Amino acid sequence: MTSIDDTPRVDERRGLVPVLVSICAIVAVVSSVGAPLIPTVADTYSVSFTGAQWSLTIAMLTGAVTVPVLGRLGDGPRRRPVVIWALVVVFLGCIFAAIPGNFAMLIIGRGLQGVGLGLMPLAMAVARDHLGPGRARSCVAALSVTAVAGIGFGYPLTGVIAHYFGFHACFVLAAGATLVVLIAAILVVPSSGHLPGHPLDIIGAVTLGVGLTLLLMAISSGGEWGWTSVPLIACAVVGTVVLAAWAVHELRAEHPIVQLRLLRNRSVLTADATGLLAGIGMFILSSSVIRFVQTPVDTGYGLGRSAMIAGLVLVPFSLASVLANKLLPLASGWMPRNLIMPTGALFFVGALVLFLFGRSDLWIVFVAMGIAGLGVGFTFAAMPAFIVSAVPAHETGSALGVNQVTRTVGGAIGSALSATVLAAYTVPGALYPDSDGYSATSLAGIALWILTGLLALGIPYAKRRASRELVDESVDASAAGSFAYEIESSRGAR
Repeated sequence: MTSIDDTPRVDERRGLVPVLVSICAIVAVVSSVGAPLIPTVADTYSVSFTGAQWSLTIAMLTGAVTVPVLGRLGDGPRRRPVVIWALVVVFLGCIFAAIPGNFAMLIIGRGLQGVGLGLMPLAMAVARDHLGPGRARSCVAALSVTAVAGIGFGYPLTGVIAHYFGFHACFVLAAGATLVVLIAAILVVPSSGHLPGHPLDIIGAVTLGVGLTLLLMAISSGGEWGWTSVPLIACAVVGTVVLAAWAVHELRAEHPIVQLRLLRNRSVLTADATGLLAGIGMFILSSSVIRFVQTPVDTGYGLGRSAMIAGLVLVPFSLASVLANKLLPLASGWMPRNLIMPTGALFFVGALVLFLFGRSDLWIVFVAMGIAGLGVGFTFAAMPAFIVSAVPAHETGSALGVNQVTRTVGGAIGSALSATVLAAYTVPGALYPDSDGYSATSLAGIALWILTGLLALGIPYAKRRASRELVDESVDASAAGSFAYEIESSRGAR
């Protein structure tokens, strides 16, 4: 019986690189659409801010579950249909979200859009398998930059369109752009039939989704249900039990969707815990800033700006994170490697302190978000290098995949947690929280990032030599936010 050839096949067909770039760009833009719109969604559908926050949380939740699933499905002969059908799902999500007058349809649509988060690593996998070595390396770097730039571009674009045409127009435009990219992908993305297939861990995928959903419902609904209410306690307990059962299953499964066995490595475990906390702390700040900037002036503390300005506030965050990624080689030249991630955490603590005491002026908020971007850039870009140096070459892709999943889960938790804290400082019947609510979110974020920095100090840096190319690709993927980055590490480490 002959084995399936799993060596890279060069397929430099015309238009492949532009199509891959377009896939990453549209996913980045669509994933950023919901962020500046939370107050607008609350006002349009007459729902609480906690409920409106789910328009962001649901996309992160879906991404945390489907990204490892897409990574497993696409790591073999089914990669082309997985890319195409994932784009179809994103397109349908944009259509559903564009339908006015139905909040449930918006949440369903945003959840479907979250599926697109898994397309970034798949696009990188296509580049590595179907382009020559030199061109593949430059293409992966271009995809990374495109992903981050797309998010930075998506924030102000969302705000401008929502300001002049209504927020549903954002999803109409996203649907049109996704359709164009879908057609291009059908025409250009090559087959990966030469790669061996792997079974999908359906039980693991389902239990992970159920457990995370129940746990996030408990975290986000405490202010509305009551922290001692039966529904909340039931969601928390059942969610925890389901996630525990999921962990046991993943440890025993022959082909798990998340390689939890790698957490036995101290470096991997510490890096993943750091990524989880950093993801929570990052979204606590970004979610709070979005609401704060759009809070009316007559509350006595709000800045009363539009969704367009709220989108612009997030731009320095994206740009600074890219800058930090580019400065990382320089920083590693004069700073011990084990201090880079704690330095990133320190930057973010500084941003939160600035927001805590100086949020009365819009320009200070802009500066704070820029400093936060530097913190995230240093923290997340340095993290993969520690993992790559700590695990055997054949486990590199799986270890990075686990780290990206924990970061995505952290983002979902942070989004839900920020809504919960602000809801706790909202007087019954009032629409907006007290100013103290934003102080509380800042303090919570400061505590999380201090803990993140302390954990990062404890990451042991292994002396195993890893190829420079492998480390560089790991950092590029981290900058792109590719939440299930799977490296063919047996090739890259040679």
